[in-house]
Amino acid sequence: MHEAIHIDIFVVLLMVTATVAMSVKWIKLPYSIALVIVGLIIGLCHLLPPVELTPDLILLIFLPAVLFEASWNIQLSELRKSWMPITVLATVGVVINTLIVAFGMHYLANVALGPAFLFGAMIAATDPISVLALFRKLGMDSGLTMLLEGESLFNDGTAVVLFKLVLAIVLTGTSFSVAATAGSFLVVVLGGCATGALLGYAASRVTRLFDDHLLEITLTTILAYGSYLIAEHLQVSAVLSVVAAGVIIGNYGSRTGMSAGTRMAVNSFWEYTAFLVNSLIFLLIGLQIKFDLLVKYGVQIGVGIFLILIARLVVVYGLCPFIGSKSHKIPWKWRHMLFWGALRGSVCMALALSLPEKFAYREMITITTFGVVLFTLLVPGLTIQPLVKLLKMNLKDPRREQYKRLKAQLITKKRAVTFLKDQFTTGAVSAASFEGLNSQLENERDALIKRIDDLHLEDLSITAVEEEALKNRVADLEKDCLRQLVKEGQLTEEGLHLIELESSANES
Repeated sequence: MHEAIHIDIFVVLLMVTATVAMSVKWIKLPYSIALVIVGLIIGLCHLLPPVELTPDLILLIFLPAVLFEASWNIQLSELRKSWMPITVLATVGVVINTLIVAFGMHYLANVALGPAFLFGAMIAATDPISVLALFRKLGMDSGLTMLLEGESLFNDGTAVVLFKLVLAIVLTGTSFSVAATAGSFLVVVLGGCATGALLGYAASRVTRLFDDHLLEITLTTILAYGSYLIAEHLQVSAVLSVVAAGVIIGNYGSRTGMSAGTRMAVNSFWEYTAFLVNSLIFLLIGLQIKFDLLVKYGVQIGVGIFLILIARLVVVYGLCPFIGSKSHKIPWKWRHMLFWGALRGSVCMALALSLPEKFAYREMITITTFGVVLFTLLVPGLTIQPLVKLLKMNLKDPRREQYKRLKAQLITKKRAVTFLKDQFTTGAVSAASFEGLNSQLENERDALIKRIDDLHLEDLSITAVEEEALKNRVADLEKDCLRQLVKEGQLTEEGLHLIELESSANES
């Protein structure tokens, strides 16, 4: 009977998420934010029995799925371009955030230094899911989206590591050592990345042995949760292990060991899984809020909100001028988005809930964390779209958008023609079937080429955009070629450095 009740609640939660998903098609509200608001209403009106959001539910069941889906879809080429700012924001930024929030809570809210550092570490993990969804919907620059998503994925890992190190010091009462803590931090972070990368590579090799979408889905599921559990067993970063595994199999295994049909099936599975998990997370966040406790710890929550904004301001505007390359500087408008779009979410709440029951500051830290998370979801979360419009960052050119669509269709048609010719050459398709379908595809391809040529004549700026994109792709190809020559021993690291300096001088 007890299990039946849980199944009933789960079905009701699914019905609520489906209803909200349909409603936001007409109500201009981010889906995840709408779920939080609905969760708040349900909890306030006691429309459902209490549903406990446990740390195990988030960290062991929900989090690996969300992390794997996001890292599976990350383009390694885009990640390479932004690796420096992402790395600095996810490491140095997390430390700076922790220090500012910790000392601020200690001096402004009279919280003991140990618990203050715990709160500072856990609240450093960003979770901009709703912001990223909005950015993709508005067609925002992929570089900005990569920065925000990459920082979120990696700072989840570094913040969790830092939290666990601080928690061990607070609970055991051992003296704090900067050198020892920094050393442990690096070992756990790098160990997590290495573990995930090795498992991702091994799984990628296994995918070559068969082509069955059900087996491939099962393999990726094992990889997502297995990389998390193995990293936990090895006492390295489980979060970074999942991220590294997802990036490797998403960029290597899916391209070398999966057919197009299998890759689409795996994509669909993880897309739905992430949608379901994220929906439940945001709905359950709203259900956890207890308004009487929010009032009780109102001072701490207010101070916490003030401090995370100050800390984020220092991190973004203080570090960004120094972490962008000459060719990939972080524009001011991007910095505004990075500052205001750094929402907090499920990871912060899971870490707060994971505090021992007997810990004296548990209730205060947990409720303060919930209050801060609620603020970031409702205030920056609801105002990010007006800010985008205010900064004029989403002004779409209809002709350029049409050009992008036509270009994508043309690439698809050309690949289809190539595939069909390969099938005919190998004898998999008869001459009669080939000629009919090939003629149709070539006609459609030629029609697309003509429409694109017409657009070039109507808007000369499209040619400039195309040339700029082509130059960037050629530059990336040249860089990859130079790195390969270094690996093969045909070019020294010093020679590569001189070539890069000459290229930078020519660009400037």
